[in-house]
Amino acid sequence: MAIVVLAVVLLASAIVAYQLLPGKDTGNVRVRATTTTSLYATGLLEYLEQEFRKTHPKVEIDFIPVGSGEALRRAAQGDACIVFVHAPSLEKEYIEKGVIEDGRIFAYNYFIIVGPADDPAGVRRAVNAVDAFRRIYEAGEAGKAKFVSRGDNSGTHVKELSIWRMASLDPHGKKWYLEVGAGMADTLVRANELGAYTLSDIGTYLKLKKDGRIPNLEILYSNSMELINIYSVYLVKSCQGGERKAAEEFAEFLVTHQDLIASYGVEKYGQPLFYPAEGHEDELARIWQQLAES
Repeated sequence: MAIVVLAVVLLASAIVAYQLLPGKDTGNVRVRATTTTSLYATGLLEYLEQEFRKTHPKVEIDFIPVGSGEALRRAAQGDACIVFVHAPSLEKEYIEKGVIEDGRIFAYNYFIIVGPADDPAGVRRAVNAVDAFRRIYEAGEAGKAKFVSRGDNSGTHVKELSIWRMASLDPHGKKWYLEVGAGMADTLVRANELGAYTLSDIGTYLKLKKDGRIPNLEILYSNSMELINIYSVYLVKSCQGGERKAAEEFAEFLVTHQDLIASYGVEKYGQPLFYPAEGHEDELARIWQQLAES
């Protein structure tokens, strides 16, 4: 009996070893994907992958959540086959370098300015985002406010810096301005701890607020077209073969299943965390071009 059991074990081991031989095609494909943290932290990408795998069970996507700048840098190094980002000016740079191609806008939402409920800088009274940042700067200089920046070359960080530039202000080096070099969730938690202001995408904010992780932060300025946040997906030019084909299929899935994006988060948060690009493609493309050139 022991001999029979041993034979079965050896046979199973041999089968597994054969399947793992170099060049042996098991039919499964792993796709390396670098992504902005907001799409990952909110759970949207994992949800879309689960739906995608219902019709593509042999495809597995390995998400690497980093800031948009880092996502694109890794793509340039050949460490990704598909990229999800929201930083038009950086995207344009990597398109021109020939790193990424076949870009498609698949979703959008808005950046928001959040801070403590007592709002010492008076951001609630701001007429636009530039005015809000000027108020924060003045309050910071007066010792009444702090601002936490992602400081990680992410899409949100790039947007924040562009607002400071439009305000003709430079907060770098100020004691009240803290650069944490972290993702959106960690930045929001730090701002919550310090009673500080920060710029966030609305999706990550709503998730952390619902989860009780940022009880001291409130939305103080929001829903302005000047703070629109556009998400795009790109294929990495150097990626080929089976991984490339699977990446193309997932990108196509995103733009042909926009109802999944529209409904995501509504039941739990009372509103969608992202809006589908479908029906707004031309307008979003125009805005993307303006942001890319700014």
